Amino acid sequence: MSDYIDFISKIKKKTGIDLSLYKEAQMKRRLTSLYEKRGFRNFLDYYTAIHNDSDLLHEFLDRMTINVSEFYRNAQRWEVLEKKIFPMLLEKNKKLKIWSAACSTGEEPYSIAMVLSSHVPLRDISILATDLDAGVLERAKVGLYPERSLKEVPKNILDKYFVNEGQHYQVKDEIKKTVQFKQQNLLGDPYGSGFDLIVCRNVMIYFTEEAKDQIYSDFSKALNQGGILFVGSTEQIFNPSKYGFESVETFFYRKL
Repeated sequence: MSDYIDFISKIKKKTGIDLSLYKEAQMKRRLTSLYEKRGFRNFLDYYTAIHNDSDLLHEFLDRMTINVSEFYRNAQRWEVLEKKIFPMLLEKNKKLKIWSAACSTGEEPYSIAMVLSSHVPLRDISILATDLDAGVLERAKVGLYPERSLKEVPKNILDKYFVNEGQHYQVKDEIKKTVQFKQQNLLGDPYGSGFDLIVCRNVMIYFTEEAKDQIYSDFSKALNQGGILFVGSTEQIFNPSKYGFESVETFFYRKL
């Protein structure tokens, strides 16, 4: 048995995270560079260190999750969300149940709140935002972002919902109050139900086909009939009917 296979087994027992559901070449490359930087010779030496050092464990969790995000990423998709998807969903239900899955440092759920605020008052917006990495969730709750994260944000939204603090921008409390952050493993923890919109973007590309099947099936079960799944711009679902979806716009899928 290779030391990576043994490492996968030990990590699953320790954390509940199944690394076999992530694309092996990408994950091995990422983790090998990390353990070599820390002076370890192989995965088993690295696991022993992780097991005994919580700082190394948190660094490992941060490296295996992909925390690259920005506000209004792929701006045209957000325009579709605002002009077509939200009006369609609000015809059926004036108070939407929304989940931002694998939300990273919070740019995505805050973007959802800002877009939805053009249709309903902020007091009627409530978004669940989850991620595997507790560290990024803490950063998300602070809501302070470098200027480069906001390059797609419309000027009127920037002026309305952010405060400029030198090289950074602070999300205003009125937006922060619309989002509840919670730690969750998409490949291990139970999902909620009754969602009108699930947003999960730029994460599935790191998973195996088996893992994608599991997640898409679970998303479908978590959505209300007529609910929408919004995916990333490299994550088009080529057989949406397999999961009980139909395509309503590119990268937007409705549960049948």
